[in-house]
Amino acid sequence: MSANLRALRRRILTPGISATSLDVRGFHKKSPAAQELLETVGRHFLEGYGHAVEVRSTAELEDRLERLPTRFRGFAYEGAAMGATVLDALPGSRGNRLAGLLAGRGRDHVYMAYVGIGWAMARLPRPLWPDLSRTDPLIRWLVLDGYGFHQAYFKTERYVHGQYEDPRFAWSWGSPSYARRAVDQGIGRALWFVAGTEPDLAATLIEKFPEGRRADLFSGTGLAAAYACGAEEGELAQLARRAGPYLRQLQQGAAFAAEAREKAGLTVAATEVAVGALCGISPAEAAALCRATRPSGPAAPDGSGYEKWRQDIAAAFVSREEK
Repeated sequence: MSANLRALRRRILTPGISATSLDVRGFHKKSPAAQELLETVGRHFLEGYGHAVEVRSTAELEDRLERLPTRFRGFAYEGAAMGATVLDALPGSRGNRLAGLLAGRGRDHVYMAYVGIGWAMARLPRPLWPDLSRTDPLIRWLVLDGYGFHQAYFKTERYVHGQYEDPRFAWSWGSPSYARRAVDQGIGRALWFVAGTEPDLAATLIEKFPEGRRADLFSGTGLAAAYACGAEEGELAQLARRAGPYLRQLQQGAAFAAEAREKAGLTVAATEVAVGALCGISPAEAAALCRATRPSGPAAPDGSGYEKWRQDIAAAFVSREEK
């Protein structure tokens, strides 16, 4: 395919940049700086997506992604995974773009890449959903985290303000009951964007959901607050207070964010502030905690291994305070 045709394919397949505007989405605008941050996240996500559907090879894609700013590179890999998944689903595709990304530099960004797969699933008809049999069964649930984020981000009225939960949602790669919890974790992550990084608003949105869903929502919000960032130390302390009985889940999400950034070599000053404020430790320490508690051996398809990992991380923060 010629360069001109690849550029045309990118223009046709890539969503418009206006889709990430807080004004278009109707999200809360806390401050110009917070708005700029969240919209920059969206721009780099779409840039990664666009590169994935335009380039000729994984090596070319990696070269483009690795040139992007450290703070936003993970979002670009997330978008690239979405783009690769969509491209693999098109008629005539060899179906190897996503596999190539995950086998290369994308391995270091695997958490964000899995989330990007979930974005693609939200846009593709079910018959075109990707084959996930070769993904890591322990963290495969992050795919549904990405699906939930997409639904809350683009269908905010229904999934956030209406607290919608699809009782029929199921997928082929694990327990339907835990699938809904993983989707909620993604919805919680999206709430940080819907709230414009305003901790009180994020907490208020969560409190409108049924109590049984709040732990997963706070976990997702904690992940976004520590990965995307956008709040000062005092604001994050307020988020921790508002979490109340779900503080440990909030901290678990923040620890996951630290692990994702540390694994990819993307830790920045904002990560240090956020993880320190929410967890009381450095990103390197939080990442080490995630690795130390990660289950070994085969992961069960019912999500129990993934959930135990999350619970063990949360319990570790309790143990730290008791010492």
